[in-house]
Amino acid sequence: MATFRKALKSKQRNHHERAQLGSRNYLGLLEKKKDYKLRANDYHKKQNLLSALRKKAMEKNPDEFYFKMISSKLEDGEHRANRASWDVEVTEEQRKMMRTQDIKYVEMKRVADARKIERMKAELHLLDAKGKEENKHTFFVDSKREVQEFDLAERLNTVPELVGRVYNRPTLETLKTKSIQGATDKRNLQKLARQRGHQYTILTQRIERERKLYVISQKIQCRREIQDKTKRVKMSNETKEAAAVYKFESKRKR
Repeated sequence: MATFRKALKSKQRNHHERAQLGSRNYLGLLEKKKDYKLRANDYHKKQNLLSALRKKAMEKNPDEFYFKMISSKLEDGEHRANRASWDVEVTEEQRKMMRTQDIKYVEMKRVADARKIERMKAELHLLDAKGKEENKHTFFVDSKREVQEFDLAERLNTVPELVGRVYNRPTLETLKTKSIQGATDKRNLQKLARQRGHQYTILTQRIERERKLYVISQKIQCRREIQDKTKRVKMSNETKEAAAVYKFESKRKR
């Protein structure tokens, strides 16, 4: 029992390594065991790497060949690729085919974005989009007294919380007969407004991306036309927002 009591972790003392003595501070930091382990692990890692490289060099096949040997050279102890070997000759037909593939891919992405834009516009209806001109609803009354006592919620036959909505404004009869969840809850209305704002932001980004893809497709198409036709006059330079405009010599079709 006494032996077990001595082996208990809770009864044992934590033995700490001593710090550097004040009289030996000029020698620097006293190395602890954790510092020695880091230094030893780093040393053994480097020794193992050297041993592996030495073994690889001893077992190397003298007849070994790979194409990197002739497409690179040793400069200052580093293998550098020969840039001349990177140049690959491309014929005009191959270049035209590459341009055709590029414009097909860009048009595919643009059409996909355009369909998503139409789908989102159909869902959101753009009734409360930012930047949209606000609609005006004019009410006519018979006297100044009615103007002073005018109640918008009563005139629209709805609750005051839904007066600010420009769409899907249920009447009092609808609220009484049907249970519309969150129709008069301010928190739910604010949450729905944030979600609609996020959807409008996504819609704006998609419209901008679709416009950029259209500009890219126009530039690729312009470069394809330049390859086919030689006699041309440049009317305007290429910009970030539009492709270059060329005027070609008209030819009579036989």
